[in-house]
Amino acid sequence: MDLYEFDSLYRNGGCSVIAGIDEAGRGPLAGPVVAAAVILPADLRLQGIRDSKKIRPRERDYLYDLISENALSLAVGSSTAEEIDSLNILEASKLAMCRALNSLSILPDLLLIDALKLPQIERKQEAIIKGDSKSASIAAASIIAKVTRDRIMMEFHRQYPQYGFDRHKGYPTKAHRASIMRFGLSPIHRKTFRLL
Repeated sequence: MDLYEFDSLYRNGGCSVIAGIDEAGRGPLAGPVVAAAVILPADLRLQGIRDSKKIRPRERDYLYDLISENALSLAVGSSTAEEIDSLNILEASKLAMCRALNSLSILPDLLLIDALKLPQIERKQEAIIKGDSKSASIAAASIIAKVTRDRIMMEFHRQYPQYGFDRHKGYPTKAHRASIMRFGLSPIHRKTFRLL
């Protein structure tokens, strides 16, 4: 099924304003988890929208601009490394999603969320397993979240160049673990994660 057809099934069921929600950054050892909420126009068909993990960085940047220009509303939210350590990564991801949702300029009828439900949000919602491969709205949110987080990590690279955040974006690569061994933890490392 086409990603836009998937969303249309819900619109045909009476939900005219759908917000797709996804996050980026649950697996890294450093940096925030970033969530995005995106409301696309019902008649919009953007070429190339799919799971952000399957898109090259340059195309992701292009699609980020395209989504930003055409969305009815979009917003991002994040949780810091400190919040991740305090809450755990799942709850911090939900918090980031709630922050994104609460910043939308339009109130959605339905939330389509990648694999999660948000019990603290009183709104009709569906947890869609592998949602970024099924729903155009969730896929758009995955792109916005991924590009936003990558740009944040590039900023952190300027502050802490010894860790190579520009290359691995905080994910647990061999080079990243070696830099932790050499330099210790930065202020943006998640101390509750298995860092070595």
